[in-house]
Amino acid sequence: MNIQQAVAANTHWEDQHMNLQSSLEDRLAAIGDELSHNGKFADENDQFSITNYSLLKEAKLFSALVPKELGGGGHRYSDVCAMLAQLATYHPSTALSCSMHQHIIAANRYNYLNGKPGQALLEKVAANELVLVSTGAGDWLASTGELTKTEGGFLFSGLKHFASGSPAGDVIVTSGPYEDPEHGWQVLHFPVAAKAEGVTILDNWQPMGMRGTGSNSLKLENVFVPEESVVVRRPRGDYHAIWSTVLPVALPLIMSAYRGIAKAAADKARERCRNSVDPVTPYLLGEMENAMTTADLAVDDMIRLVNEFDFSADLDAANEMVKRKTIAAAACKETAAKAVEACGGPGYLRPFGIECLLRDVMASHFHPLQEKRQHLFTGSLAMGKEPPSQAF
Repeated sequence: MNIQQAVAANTHWEDQHMNLQSSLEDRLAAIGDELSHNGKFADENDQFSITNYSLLKEAKLFSALVPKELGGGGHRYSDVCAMLAQLATYHPSTALSCSMHQHIIAANRYNYLNGKPGQALLEKVAANELVLVSTGAGDWLASTGELTKTEGGFLFSGLKHFASGSPAGDVIVTSGPYEDPEHGWQVLHFPVAAKAEGVTILDNWQPMGMRGTGSNSLKLENVFVPEESVVVRRPRGDYHAIWSTVLPVALPLIMSAYRGIAKAAADKARERCRNSVDPVTPYLLGEMENAMTTADLAVDDMIRLVNEFDFSADLDAANEMVKRKTIAAAACKETAAKAVEACGGPGYLRPFGIECLLRDVMASHFHPLQEKRQHLFTGSLAMGKEPPSQAF
């Protein structure tokens, strides 16, 4: 290939990339007003917006990250992060629950690209625009519940919390502890059909913010798990390489939603305060702008580290990502708080539409690793120690 051909090929690729990016943005913008309207109703009534998920399905956003050769949209990781930030400006709860689905897709895409299992799940999602529900936030190293051996597989019982998007879920991606007679305590990872016998979605999600994520608890009673459905077996309680894949790809997607919330709050504050004569307002807006810039820098760098799935899934990658997550979460929370403060009394009133953003962004703290747990994790590694189980 000569230089002219190389330049032409690169230009063609850039044009294709821009079309992909525009496609995601345009598809989302076309349903933005509906997403906002449905989301407001859902939040006011402590409901999950099934209608919003239906709109996302129609727009093929649940399969956007699945590679084209497997039937999906083949969109870049960075584009999906941008999509989630944009979605959060319409309805934060829908964006956050969608990010939970997307992080499972991202982990499986990384595995697929690196010769590990993942293709089968990706193909099923692309073929049917399936919605995946994760229970990982409450499981981590030890997991919860009880697995007992039975003919052809296992029976699982347990109560799983924080299952975002559960009212619209098709497949639950979960785990459970199992005392293997030969190898001792293990944690097995496996999918379960959301409508499988023994699965009950509890209507118990009533939080301060993020009221429309549908992050209900799941009650599973003697749910059959075929032996072939078990995708990972790992020692119980110890840090495992699986987290060196999950944390790097999950956290930028999740924090992209919170970046979108912070941006929406900052936009509202700028508009509200444009003609303010209060001499303190510029100081508050200046603090807000600094915090927003910090959030942008942190989230952008998280996305950079993923490098479109070209990264080494190791302990260092996980550590660098959780550090940036703590910085990003703090900056997003400060942005929203300063936005409300700059707006004065009206910013505290519900009809103005900004206090809800402050409530929503506060949830960023609770995603793994929470700030003090991240300090413990990172500090232990800095001392040359193994990751402590207490950090999870």
